[in-house]
Amino acid sequence: QVQLVESGGGLEQPGGSLRLSCAASGSSFSIYHMRWYRQAPGKQRELIAAITSSGSTNYADSVKGRFTISRDNAKNTVYLQMNSLKPEDTAVYYCYAALGLNYYWGQGTQVTVSS
Repeated sequence: QVQLVESGGGLEQPGGSLRLSCAASGSSFSIYHMRWYRQAPGKQRELIAAITSSGSTNYADSVKGRFTISRDNAKNTVYLQMNSLKPEDTAVYYCYAALGLNYYWGQGTQVTVSS
């Protein structure tokens, strides 16, 4: 069993930056594939960034070049550095962990980009 707790969300102005953190409980964090999703009001949840256990990363076109996913296995934590924020980045951001057929979601953290 893995528990995921996101933090770092909040209100930011357009062009600003935020860093989200997702702390995972339990052992074997380093072998989990980790992802960040987001869900804006009235829209489906979308995958925006992923990092494998070996550190390979992938991004949705909507965030490529602005967001960076990283992980610190010693701290059981995955991060999402978000730069050049836009109003359309406003959403609840969710952390996701997967290993084989097992997967886990965090509770989400709200990010609002507004002037």
